[in-house]
Amino acid sequence: TKSIVKKHKKSLLFLIKFFGVYFALLSIYNCYLSKTQQKETTFICSPVTQNVATQTTSMLNFFGYNTSSIQHSKELSIKLFLNNRYIARVIEGCNGISIIILFIAFVIAFSGPIKQTALYIIFGSALIYGVNIIRIGFLVVLLDKFPNQQTFLHNLLFPAIIYGLTFFL
Repeated sequence: TKSIVKKHKKSLLFLIKFFGVYFALLSIYNCYLSKTQQKETTFICSPVTQNVATQTTSMLNFFGYNTSSIQHSKELSIKLFLNNRYIARVIEGCNGISIIILFIAFVIAFSGPIKQTALYIIFGSALIYGVNIIRIGFLVVLLDKFPNQQTFLHNLLFPAIIYGLTFFL
């Protein structure tokens, strides 16, 4: 067993770093969610989820679309409207934070020099966050034009974009 550990030391170190960082960040994020979300008599999403919805509608409005967002009254989500029609919703899983946590865990597990790793985490996380807003915006527009393609767009194409970017980084 000693030679097996020695032989796979780098792989084991990678796994320990990855899972350690992943679960630590996930715990911090879950604490944040428990303190910022409300699901008692009224529903209020976390500020991050609210910002993602607001930034998505601002981006779409910038490009000439008539969009708005509002907190859903019966669940933890933000409703997105296009031309005053409810098209989609942003839930906690759509805000990109879980993917950014996954990205950070991989970067730290593969880490090199601290400064380079920190910069890569900052710029990579910002890129994932920005692409996620663009992704949600495109999804809203495409769901309006092709409502029958919801399963393909939401469950296959758009997750492939965000996970593909994360894998690429």
